[in-house]
Amino acid sequence: MRGFLPFLLALFVIAAVLRVDFFFTIVYLLSLVYLLSRLWVRYSIKRLQVQRRFVDHAFSGDRVSVEIRMRNSGRLPVPWLEVHESLPVELAAPPFYNEVISLGGRSQHSFSYYLNCYRRGYYTIGPLTLQSGDLLGITTRAQIELASEHIIVYPKILPLQELGLPTHSPLAVLRARSPLFEDPARVTGVRDYRMGDSMRRIHWTATASTGHLLVKQYQPAIARETLICLDLDRQDYGQRQLYTATELAIVAAASLANHIIVREGLPAGLSTEAWDPLLDRQARFSLPPRPERSHLMSILEVLARVQLADAGDFEELLRQESLKLPWGATMAIITGRESEPLFDNMVHLRRSGFAVALLLIQPGRPSPELRKRADMLGVPVYRIWKAEELDAALQEAQR
Repeated sequence: MRGFLPFLLALFVIAAVLRVDFFFTIVYLLSLVYLLSRLWVRYSIKRLQVQRRFVDHAFSGDRVSVEIRMRNSGRLPVPWLEVHESLPVELAAPPFYNEVISLGGRSQHSFSYYLNCYRRGYYTIGPLTLQSGDLLGITTRAQIELASEHIIVYPKILPLQELGLPTHSPLAVLRARSPLFEDPARVTGVRDYRMGDSMRRIHWTATASTGHLLVKQYQPAIARETLICLDLDRQDYGQRQLYTATELAIVAAASLANHIIVREGLPAGLSTEAWDPLLDRQARFSLPPRPERSHLMSILEVLARVQLADAGDFEELLRQESLKLPWGATMAIITGRESEPLFDNMVHLRRSGFAVALLLIQPGRPSPELRKRADMLGVPVYRIWKAEELDAALQEAQR
């Protein structure tokens, strides 16, 4: 109550002028109540301990429970405590949580609310504000604040059954220049058994016909490496459906990475230039191809955070990333617009020994001119618009 101190001063002046003992008694009593209330509130608010618990990573469609725990470690009770938590509007409606409770001495209280993770992103939870005061409302409110925390919602991953990225062989491997690895599905001949050869390599049919042990010889090969190159330049997507197109591009990148690493067990990487809310600036992300699932989570975390960039040179990004890749790697290019510089870049990549696939995030079907030009380059092109078309388009590439 802001006017309580002026009221006490006015009451004291009246008591002094009239010299009425009863008025002085009231002034002393109210002053003592004010002082005790102020000390009580300060003491109790300092003894409050607050903790927020939740899982800070979630997938699209998950429902995350956030638990707030409060403990009064002091002996004095907290008459009332107003709790206010600020929440992102994309995850909660309304975008806040309010509750008013009371805490006894040496007691604790907890409550929880839920976040509906329907959209990928990097979100701020909090700050959490706690306000308290006395029962009569004659002192100013005391306040403490729990710092904000963040939650990352991964993009949606479509359950792809078949992945149709271009390679120079039907089994997602490329011929190696040196025989470091072998493809067990490609038998090039047989040879005599040697000490140390695995029993799995024995060619039983040839052994039975010749009468002595023969083992299979395999074609040397290397595992395919795939780099997903994601274009997030605002100028390369239509303004009317900017959000739909860019979100679908990110879904396509996440689905490709998941399928290559989890289903195929092959290395996959990501390269993109975008705005990062964590760094609060535009940044280039370059995650080299690796087959571990932990690497997949790193890719998904980047795809969860990134936002459209106002300006960037996607063709330059392709050129620089190709210098880091080994011969025969696959570059899956995801963009919203085809252009002459992009096709010139793909010609250079093909001549450098890379396999290239182009995924256009646009409504409709690829034009005959685009298909003809892509066929001349030996680059498969898939135009994807609806999310459910992504699986069908990638399966079609396998036929």
